Order: sequence, then structure tokens, then C-alpha cells
Amino acid sequence: MENDDQIKTQSLERSFQQENGLEQNNGVEIRVRGLVQGVGFRPTVWQLANRHRLVGQVQNDGEGVFIQCWGADQSIKQFLSDLRDEKPPLSRIDEIECTPCLDDHSFHEFTIGASGVGVITTSIVPDAATCQHCLEDVFDEGNRRYRYPFTNCTHCGPRLSITHTIPYDRENTSMASFTMCDECLAEYENPGDRRFHAQPNACDNCGPSLWLCTKDGERLSLPGDVDALSFAQRLISQGYILAIKGIGGFHLACDATNSVAVANLRQRKKRYGKPLALMARSIDMIKDYAIVSEGDELSLKDVCAPIVLLQKKQDGLPLSEALAPGQTTLGFMLPYTGMHHLLLDELDVPLVMTSGNLSSEPQVIDNDAALQKLGTIADYWMMHDREIINRLDDSIVQSVGGQSSILRRARGFAPAPLALPEGFENACAILAMGAQLKNTFCLLKNGQAIVSQHIGDLEERSAHEDYRKALDLYYAAYDFAPQLIGVDLHPDYFSTKWGQGLCSERQIPFVGVQHHHAHIAACMAEHQMPLNSKGVLGIALDGLGYGDNDELWGGEFLIADYKTYKRVAHFEPVALPGGGIASYEPWRNTFAHLEAAIGWSLVGKNYGALELVHYLKTKPLAQMATMIERNLNAPKVSSAGRLFDGVAGALGVCRDGVDFEGQAAMALQALAQGYPQEDHAYDVCTSAVLSWKPLWEGILNDLKNNVSVGRIARRFHNTLICVLSKTAISIAQENNLDVVVLSGGVFQNSLLSEGVYEDLSAHGIRVLMPQKYPANDGGVSLGQAVICAARSL
Repeated sequence: MENDDQIKTQSLERSFQQENGLEQNNGVEIRVRGLVQGVGFRPTVWQLANRHRLVGQVQNDGEGVFIQCWGADQSIKQFLSDLRDEKPPLSRIDEIECTPCLDDHSFHEFTIGASGVGVITTSIVPDAATCQHCLEDVFDEGNRRYRYPFTNCTHCGPRLSITHTIPYDRENTSMASFTMCDECLAEYENPGDRRFHAQPNACDNCGPSLWLCTKDGERLSLPGDVDALSFAQRLISQGYILAIKGIGGFHLACDATNSVAVANLRQRKKRYGKPLALMARSIDMIKDYAIVSEGDELSLKDVCAPIVLLQKKQDGLPLSEALAPGQTTLGFMLPYTGMHHLLLDELDVPLVMTSGNLSSEPQVIDNDAALQKLGTIADYWMMHDREIINRLDDSIVQSVGGQSSILRRARGFAPAPLALPEGFENACAILAMGAQLKNTFCLLKNGQAIVSQHIGDLEERSAHEDYRKALDLYYAAYDFAPQLIGVDLHPDYFSTKWGQGLCSERQIPFVGVQHHHAHIAACMAEHQMPLNSKGVLGIALDGLGYGDNDELWGGEFLIADYKTYKRVAHFEPVALPGGGIASYEPWRNTFAHLEAAIGWSLVGKNYGALELVHYLKTKPLAQMATMIERNLNAPKVSSAGRLFDGVAGALGVCRDGVDFEGQAAMALQALAQGYPQEDHAYDVCTSAVLSWKPLWEGILNDLKNNVSVGRIARRFHNTLICVLSKTAISIAQENNLDVVVLSGGVFQNSLLSEGVYEDLSAHGIRVLMPQKYPANDGGVSLGQAVICAARSL
């Protein structure tokens, strides 16, 4: 979880004693901002206030938590110190502001007041994995919550997924329809109980219930000694596929060791190549199948409970080969709700736990929709009656250079805000619409950036409603009215069109932001580079983004600050025959790169015996050549992503087509990782325009000499690392720059990013890479927001 505190506290001693010369037993008003609602902050304040014999009250309001207290100055000072040291585990304090209170008071004790109103500046708290105390309740036969799957407290459980608006009180959540029983209400009203004001608090007598049903919605009648979870275990063990309603949506689950079940799931879901996420009951079980580093273990056990990408264990226990075809990694997560813990408890194998949807569509969250949309995929459904208000995909992280890096930011992380660096405090309210793929949007307000959960690919029409619904929620939750809207320069992005439409409706300006500049600025903001920072060298590598003069970019070296950028080097532009379809058919990029670097006639003359050349001759090359020559639906793009596709196609990797974005590049990386000792690199001349002619000649010669495709893949990676590093070092030295930012989706290739990081660091250059926000287009909205803010100040 993003829990690094940035506390800007006015010293109580300085404020009250030095400036005001106050006597003993005076009062203070304390404003606490950050992630402080729905996390047990008020009861913690109540307990600490009673410990230090203070009187007064604490309440939630639109700005966070507001405390009024009276007592000895030394007691108040110690109270504040303890508040910082003993804050609840899910909270994050961004600011504590203290003001003397000289008014008389009528308090005889310290109380917890009702939520107030006011300008909303506080944040919705992310959902959190079930805490250890609640797990003990669930598995304790003597506890009244024994085997209750929705057990939670103020330190865990659903938050954003059930929230309509703030303040975060029960009536503003989907728990409003469940009236607490006397026992739950007593816990809820007892400040000394860890379920005090836990808004989803419930038990089997008064809370949500769980059941199994068929595709017709008919509930299964179970034997008296068997509950839905126990029967679900039996069904999974028998090879059935279950649709399971969780916190943020439905999952599709089956036995990960059952190859028939996994194959059926892929076929029915129409997800033929993309890796499937796994859930195992414990770290020890995960270690039977994958290599788990110390950092990986911390990520798995984090309250965010993300999917963590792990290297497969070569001598590990067997799993279905269809889980992650062509990959060296597996995506594992631990159970993060009582329901998941109970389901996995008596199963001796991991489960596939993939999103409940048809391929590319958003995850299903509604019971009726699950029966309709998953009717051809699942055999049985495990439902509950707590409404999911906000769809939340599972977050994904990986370790890069020993540091956890987010690939998809959703459940557990979003929408925790980022306190912006120095200089952004007075920026106006800005909405940034994000990119077309892996979309998020960002609200910038009061010195904070609030990036939404992962929305998905806006090319899918079913994601449009999700985007608009989420935007409406954030408007209401944060009382947000944008004064300026930031959009991508690409005129055909849905997010750009919607942003321009909103500006017309609201009569406010919009700012177009260059795609790769946004990648770089997002990383700068995450790493707290002040507004007036000296420029950085940003290397942005991705599929493509709209550049200057209507060009398509994707392999860029930019000298940039928050306001401006200058393109100082880039990959040589190569045609994209067929336009967008070339992103899904790597052979097109192979041909285009060979034509640009060497010329197809020379390729045929010098390498005509190669299987690659024979393969390409089966394709409509004359048509491709004409398209390229006449610039007919063959735009030129300086794309790193398409270079990876071209090399993959040359090596016979996903040559005919891919099932998902980045599949060929991922498979190429997997091949390269099988040759860790290979250190050879092809010759490439570094210049302002990076030409790949020597690279392609080297690859073709290696193919001619029967060098293994895995070794060639490693040499390609080595070459790219070398040329990126040499070019960056040269530009940095020429321009007196000491910081290099690495961003864009291609840098999610850990082999590439770690190699460039090590080379640049060895030359004394400070290297920044995205960690808390994705390097892919999921981080673009943050960059758009801070660029707009910088330009408006």
C-alpha cells in the first residue's frame, strides 16, 4: 500500500508557546488530512485522548478529521506525537494543522461526534485485505463469526468498492440496506472495539449472505452440514468452473492443476493466450510453484493483496501448461477476503482466479449480468447480495531491480491520492482524461492528484459506461468541478473527444498534452521533483503516441520539465502497413523493418534460403510494399513496441498474430531470459535518429548461422540496452543533465529496464522509474494533470 507519510505539521510547542505564550490547560483545534476516514482513525484519536486525559471531540468532515481538545499543553503535545506513531494501519497522514482554541468549552469527556459537512478534500480509502484478527474470528469455532465470509473491521475489508460518496458512513455505502443486529450495533458504537464505526460491519444474522446457483439462477439446495463454500470446493475439485462474486467484481475460478478445466475456461472465455491469474492459500504453497523473493513476499502479504508476477520454479510442482503459455512468469495472489480464505482453506492446489468477463470486456459486477454474460463460461455461480458499487480489477505488481513496481493500479491502491511536489499547492482544479488503452483519469485538487482505478481499453464500447460512471462518482465524492481539462493530443482517442466535449459543455479550456511528455512528467511527480526542477532526460518507449506535426512517436528521448519538452533523439520511423492491424500481426512489422533497414530485394538476394524469407513470401508483400511506398494506410512511427514485434516475427514468435497487446514482446523477453550468460550485442550507431540496419543484419546473419532464437532474443535485448544507455549518457553529458526518467509500457520489460538502469547508474546518473503508478498508459493521466497544472501556474 502507498503508505509513506508526508506530514507537514506546525509544531504545537512553537505555535502555542513561542507565538502565543499560552498557559497550561488550553485548547487546540487539529485538522488531519489524508487517508483518515473509514480506517478507524476516530476511535484511535478517542483512545489516545483518553490516555492523555484530554476532553473534547473528534469528527469526520469534508476535509478529513477534525479534532477539538483541551488539556495540559504537554499532554496535547504527547497526544500529537502518539497520533503520528500509532495511527491506524490503513491510514495515511498527509498533513496535521494545529490552531489555538481560546473559546470556552462545555466538554467533560472526550467524545466521537457525528460526521460534519464542508468542502470535500479528504479521500476514499482503498479496499484492504482481511486482517489477521478477522481471520482468527472466521476460523474460530467458538466465535460468532465462525465461517462468516464477510467478516471485517476498521482495519480491513471493502471501502471504494461499496462507496457511493463521502463522508464514508454506512448510509453512503451499499451496506445501507443491511440493518445491524444488536450485537453488531454494540460493537459499532463501542469506541474501544476494533469494529467501532466499521461501516461494513455485519454477521451471519444481519449481513450479506452467500449462495450457489445454476446458470438459470436457481439456488442449489445443500445438505444441512454443508455450506456454499464447502460445496464450491467439491465442485472445483471435480473440474467445474465457478463464477465467484468478490469485492470488486466476479472471478472465474477452476483448479489450476486441471489442464482440461483450464483449457475449457480459455475456450469458453475466448482468452487464448493471455496469462491467467492464480490464487493460493499461502506463501508456502506459492513457493511450490514459483520463486518468491523477500520483496515478492512483502508484496503478496501487503494489505493491497495484488497479483505478483513471479518467476516459474523449474523444479516446481506441476501446473497446467495453459496457464501462461510462452511465459517464464506466473501471476499469484493470496486470498484477500474471508470468502477467499474459506474457499482455499481445504484445497491443496492453487486456483485460477481470472476476471469474470468475456475477453477484453470489463469485469462483471452485477448478479443478473453475471448470469447473462458468463452463462456460456461458468458451470456454477457463487453469489452474494452486497452490491458492488465500483468495479475494481485486481492490481498487478512486479519486482524491478528489487523494487515493487505497479503494472495495473486498481483494487487496494486506488484511489489513494498522491501529495504533489512543492510548487503545485495553488494549482486550479484539473481533470485529466487519460489515454485510449489501460485508461485511468486523474483529478488534481488542493495539491493532490487522485488517479482513478484502472478503467481499461476505451476501444471496447463496454468500457465507456464504466468510465463515465466512475467519473460521476469521483465528481460527487470529491465535490469536484474542473476549471481546466487535459487531454491527449491524439484526436481520435475517445478520452480526447470526451474531454473536449466536457469543455464545451462547461465553457472551460482544455489543454492538449503530448503523450510521451505525460509519461515522463508522471514519473517526475511520483518521485516528488519540485515544480521548478531542472529538466530531466526522459526516455519514453511504447507502442505509439501522437507527437508533434501529426507524427506518431514511440521511441523517444525528450529533455523535459513539467511545462515543456524538446525531442533530442528518437528511433528511426518505420511504416506501419495496415495501420492498427499491424499491432496485432507481427509479420507486418518484420517486413516493414526489413524493407526500411535493408530493402526487401537485398534480403531476398542475401538471405533467400531462410525460413523467414520463405514465410514472408506467402504474404501479400507486393501490396504491403505499395502501401508503404504510397503512404496508403501505412503511417510511419518511431515505435519501440513495433520494433519488438518485428524482431519477434523474425524469430517465429507470435508471427501470424497476437491475442493481446504486448504478447509478442513478452514472449521475446521470456526467450531472452533463458540465456542469462549471453553478453553479445549487435552493432548500432548512436545518433539523433537511431537506425536499426546493423541490428537487422546481425539478426539475419545469426539466423543464417543457425543461432538459437533464444540467444538472438537475448542479443536483441543487449543491443537495445546498449544503444539506449549510450545515447542517454551522451545527451545527458552534452546538456548537463543528471536525472534520466525511464517510462512507457515497453519499460515494463524488466530485463530491459534493469539493464538500462544498471548502465546509467554506473555512470553516476540518477535513474527514476515509475513504481506507484504504471509505466504504461495507466500513468498517463497523472502526467497530463501535472503538466496542465504547471502550465496554468
